[in-house]
Amino acid sequence: MLLKGKSAIVTGSTSGIGLGMARALAESGANVMLNGFGDAKAIEATRAGLAKDTGAKILYSAADMSKGDQVTAMVRAAEAGFGAVDILVNNAGIQFVSPVADFPEEKWAAVLAIDLSSNFVAIKAALPGMQARKWGRIINVSSAHGLVGSPFKAAYVSAKHGVVGLTKVVALEMAELGITCNAICPGFVRTPLVEGQIDDQAKAHGIPREQVIRDVILASQPNKRFIEVEELGALAVFLSSDMARSITGIAIPVDGGWTAR
Repeated sequence: MLLKGKSAIVTGSTSGIGLGMARALAESGANVMLNGFGDAKAIEATRAGLAKDTGAKILYSAADMSKGDQVTAMVRAAEAGFGAVDILVNNAGIQFVSPVADFPEEKWAAVLAIDLSSNFVAIKAALPGMQARKWGRIINVSSAHGLVGSPFKAAYVSAKHGVVGLTKVVALEMAELGITCNAICPGFVRTPLVEGQIDDQAKAHGIPREQVIRDVILASQPNKRFIEVEELGALAVFLSSDMARSITGIAIPVDGGWTAR
């Protein structure tokens, strides 16, 4: 298996994009630490099911990504549980929408803490072990909004642009040490959260789901279809492999042509 013997952390991985990436890594042979909020029984069912399906060792950390000490403790727990953290996927993120003039400062701080600062803290904690082994893969999940702007998303766009900048700096610092750092920049991805938003928009505007998808949610995405989590998982596996050892410091759009304009 492509990643047999490797161990990974995927933040924000109890559902959606993160869970898809965690599943792809585990199916490729990597042990994985899940992380995120949710119902404890549901999370344990997810963890146990993923372990059973893949044969990988699957751990879980409830670390709050807005708390730096908890982020560092999560990395240390993964090192203790697996023996090493070879792959770090920084995926956890939140969103808040408001005009800049009305944007609550506490919401700005919360978005930057989880969407950007947690990446920095996790990378800082994981790097010493990667440096000692002269091998590591860091994947930061940014967004198409890490490459372009949109109204009313000041904190999210700022944080995701920051993730791309952080990615470049880490890649340059680690370039001779066998450690790569890249960013994945998805457009609109089909997740349970997005599916709920489609239904809500359809009801609010009195229009069919298909019209909401095409004319509202995917208005800026030229291919007019959602990215599937499996596509992002496959890319994460490739970037984690030895075949991607010369790919570092880049932001890869997976956005159906959104940022090609």
